[in-house]
Amino acid sequence: MTHAVVLGAGIAGLLAARVLADTYDEVTIVERDDGPGAAPRRGAPQGGHLHGLLDGGRRLLEELHPGIVDELAAKGAPSVEPLRDTRWYIHGRRLAGDATGMRSVLVTRPFLEAALRARTLTFPGVSLTYATATGLLERGPDGVGGVVLRDGTVPADLVVDASGRASRLPSWLARLGHRTPPEHRVDVDLGYATRLYRRGPGTAFSGVTVSTVPRFRGGGCVAVEGDRWLVTLAGMLGDHPPTDPAGFTAWAATLPAPDIAAVIADAEPLTDPVPYRFRGSRWRRYDQIRMPAGLLAVGDAVCSLNPLYAQGMTLAAQQVRILREHLAGSVDARAFHRATAKVCASAWGVATRSDLAMPEVDGRRPVRTRLLDDYVRRVQLAAHHDPQVARAFLRVANLTDRSSALLAPRLVVRALAHGSR
Repeated sequence: MTHAVVLGAGIAGLLAARVLADTYDEVTIVERDDGPGAAPRRGAPQGGHLHGLLDGGRRLLEELHPGIVDELAAKGAPSVEPLRDTRWYIHGRRLAGDATGMRSVLVTRPFLEAALRARTLTFPGVSLTYATATGLLERGPDGVGGVVLRDGTVPADLVVDASGRASRLPSWLARLGHRTPPEHRVDVDLGYATRLYRRGPGTAFSGVTVSTVPRFRGGGCVAVEGDRWLVTLAGMLGDHPPTDPAGFTAWAATLPAPDIAAVIADAEPLTDPVPYRFRGSRWRRYDQIRMPAGLLAVGDAVCSLNPLYAQGMTLAAQQVRILREHLAGSVDARAFHRATAKVCASAWGVATRSDLAMPEVDGRRPVRTRLLDDYVRRVQLAAHHDPQVARAFLRVANLTDRSSALLAPRLVVRALAHGSR
């Protein structure tokens, strides 16, 4: 194959370009933001806030870029084992500690993107251009032959949309007379406020996660590169943290666990609090329409989840792994999107089930969903006392194991025995 174009130089786009480089002679990444820097890109407004490279994503990242995790660690990114090196609170209580068999890398989003960008651009034929895409080039009645830019065109044999949540692909499809995808939505009106602090030596842990369940308020505090703490406070359903320094500190003290407030009480602030607002999860069902030949979509352009659950980067990596499998033959857009819909469905279920457990969130709750919600709540409560349940729960939350792992008979017995306290 000759030429592929990837729209977007975020995590999904860089990983897609990496696998396309094994098959295509030339891969052009088109990024609408300006050149790279230490600050978050305008096209990734959540880029300055807490991100989690879950164990499932870390494993896939290593498959595509062997040694990258050690490279990040050598540059100052802490590498930790969840439950042992970090603290997790759900329902206001800490999960029991146990070996998880997982490894997480704690980094800021720009730091991770910079490492991926540098590695991706070393592959023969891969290039990055800064331009704004405004549409698609047609190839016959049912195909796409490239992209239209604000100042020209780029012909291509394959176009991969990895432009994120703000993707304009549905409107481009409509402009060409194609059907647009149905869309699932679960609105949560999440608000973030994030601040960086200097991290001194001698801290006994590398991170704290305080779940929003069941009060709507939560947050995270993780050690990141540069000897800093990245602290994100989060509130659901309009209960958003303030962005003035005094209000930020006071709001942290209202969380159901004291760890974050204790860290920032004595730490030196490096930035002012910065806000971010997330309306809700969106899943564009490209698997349910007939896509033009030569056109695919991955990452948040397809499925954008509540960032509280830190699944976005891992889900993007899972979709790119499927892309690599499909590149072994002729790329069938419908088969590809049906395959990626399976991993999207799994992550969507984990995220939206947690959101819909709150009565204030609008959405359908069939009987089966309500039964599963009750069981997951029992799992979470049991995880306070039972290290084996905590381990199983966190491995599913990290997209390392399938959610069906929580239904293993031995785990059901433990959850029902300990999940009422």
